[in-house]
Amino acid sequence: MMTAGSFNSQDGSVRAQPRFGRLDLGLDRISNGIERATEWLLGEQQPDGYWCGELEADSMLESDYIFMHTLLGTGDRGRMERAVNEILRQQNEDGGWSNYPGGPSNVSYGVKAYLALKLMGYSADHPVLVKARESVLRLGGVVECNTFTKIYLCALGQYDYDAVPAVPPEIVLFPNWFYFNIYEISSWSRGILVPLSIIYAKKPFKKIPAEQGIEELFVGGRAGANLHLRWDRRRFVSWRNFFLFTDRVAHWAERVHIRPLRKRALKKAERWMLERFERTDGLGAIYPAMLNAIVALRYLGYSADDPQVIRAMDEFEKLGIDCPEGTPGDPTPTFRMQPCFSPVWDTAQVLSTLGDAGVPKDDPRMVRAAEWLLSKEVRHKGDWAEKVRNVEPGGWYFEFNNEFYPDVDDTGEVLLALRAAQSPRERYQHEVEQRAIDWIFAMQCKGGGWAAFDKDNTKTIFQYIPFADHNAMLDPPTVDITGRILEMLAAYGYTRRDPRVEQAIQFVLKEQEPDGSWFGRWGVNYLYGTFLVLRGLEAMGYWNHEPAIQQAAEWIRMVQNGDGGWGETCGSYDDPGTRGIGPSTPSQTAWAVLGLLAAGDIRSDSVAKGVRWLIDRQRPEGTWDEAAERGNGESVYTGTGFPRVFYLAYHLYRHYFPLLALTTYRRAMEREEAAA
Repeated sequence: MMTAGSFNSQDGSVRAQPRFGRLDLGLDRISNGIERATEWLLGEQQPDGYWCGELEADSMLESDYIFMHTLLGTGDRGRMERAVNEILRQQNEDGGWSNYPGGPSNVSYGVKAYLALKLMGYSADHPVLVKARESVLRLGGVVECNTFTKIYLCALGQYDYDAVPAVPPEIVLFPNWFYFNIYEISSWSRGILVPLSIIYAKKPFKKIPAEQGIEELFVGGRAGANLHLRWDRRRFVSWRNFFLFTDRVAHWAERVHIRPLRKRALKKAERWMLERFERTDGLGAIYPAMLNAIVALRYLGYSADDPQVIRAMDEFEKLGIDCPEGTPGDPTPTFRMQPCFSPVWDTAQVLSTLGDAGVPKDDPRMVRAAEWLLSKEVRHKGDWAEKVRNVEPGGWYFEFNNEFYPDVDDTGEVLLALRAAQSPRERYQHEVEQRAIDWIFAMQCKGGGWAAFDKDNTKTIFQYIPFADHNAMLDPPTVDITGRILEMLAAYGYTRRDPRVEQAIQFVLKEQEPDGSWFGRWGVNYLYGTFLVLRGLEAMGYWNHEPAIQQAAEWIRMVQNGDGGWGETCGSYDDPGTRGIGPSTPSQTAWAVLGLLAAGDIRSDSVAKGVRWLIDRQRPEGTWDEAAERGNGESVYTGTGFPRVFYLAYHLYRHYFPLLALTTYRRAMEREEAAA
């Protein structure tokens, strides 16, 4: 075995160094880091066997929380006041609010925050609101907000129902064979829009005091503002103009009360919503759908003490994190909302990572986690079955309970995790795994890739519908999910000889960007997509000397920061020219290292520097801190809800992805040493 040498000043001899690079650390220090991170994660396990980190989002959640309770005359005043502190904490220097820390101010977020603060007693001449108003007006004022914001404003008399895009409940009456049926839009939009259509039909209105209004946020004043959507004047014949025309017709029908199917539509929308309350923790188990469902129930005539309303409100309030005594290092009382819970996702990621770190399969903590995951298997057909017929239910969802909406990404990760632990019910576990794999194959899209919740949810025409301005109407196949599924299928013995696998490989190869990277739909961004594709291709035995792999590895090396880490901001969704550019973070540095290792690069200075970056920034208890890297206490958002619209900070990402990178690196080094 060849080794590098270094001079030993004690005795003048040459001391042997590990052969894996002049910038690398010894495996003993890496192993120590792995051990500390492993113990910390095991200490975070809940008694039932799962892990669930905080899922942090933006100020919109707190603003909408105040709006909903104001509209309904409900809520805890103390919590709402503490929510104000959370809103103020997230205000930008220019007075606005953004959808991720460090991002540009967003007009819809600014209007919602401004209204929330006014509802809580802030006056228009308060310095906070003066700056906020300047920001909103600079961005075009209220008329530039999205549809969801405008409908909420209508409910408090701050906008005109006639000027917002129509969301008629009649959409639920379209049969599944009809081109424009609700199952052709994404599952999350479906859960948001069905109750919103009830709200639109019922047109709730609550008069608020004039001093709480937002008249001053209209450029030139509300009276003279053109509130209606603008036509596409560049092309008279366009999908936008077609849908705007149908929108005008819908509004005309509303005004003259020509709604022959309205009663039937409302009944079906109500039934659809109530059915999806079952076997779930609120509609869709996600914040906006749950909020809309509560408002819809109340305006359908359900009383505040109706069991359905009580249950819906309880599930909604569970998403809150109340800190009346403040947080460590900041005594300011705060209340913040999470968009949902992530226990299945976090548990699967942690269990898989701990298995890689060497925790035995029969360790009681591993078995308990596997048993908890097995208990969350989906056994009832959900919305996905509207397009995927004659397939037995299987798979997993993201949250604690959400039977109608299992997703391919969670299912793939859970299957990987189950390889790391062995349930005492070995035969049962095998049956569950096989059901899930069969379900995943049934969900494969035409082009060979996989989407999250639905199959072939790709009709781009839906993006032109006026109420689709939240940019989340579709759920197309993505390379990051497909890469994970390839990795999982390889773990269960599938190879390229299976035509479904080969089709998936061709899908990701076709989606590669000219610079070698891959777009990341569910994580920020190209670093996320690239590492998952490379791991999937490596698992399937795709030769790492192929140009696609080497080009991807070179791109990762090219965007490495000078400090040895990697980072990328949510801004790369708006400007792809900034892909791979941003302050280094533990999670994204781990993704980059994992990508390079999957590409066969285990000896470059890039890998060595990345590993050193992770080890040097590991805290004594074995964790990492992404907030500290920014230096301002704010979390870094490396998770993606909807590109360009909604982003997330998974608080456990910064812990389990670095651990996975270190264990993968150690294993690669040990193989090299054994082969030498």
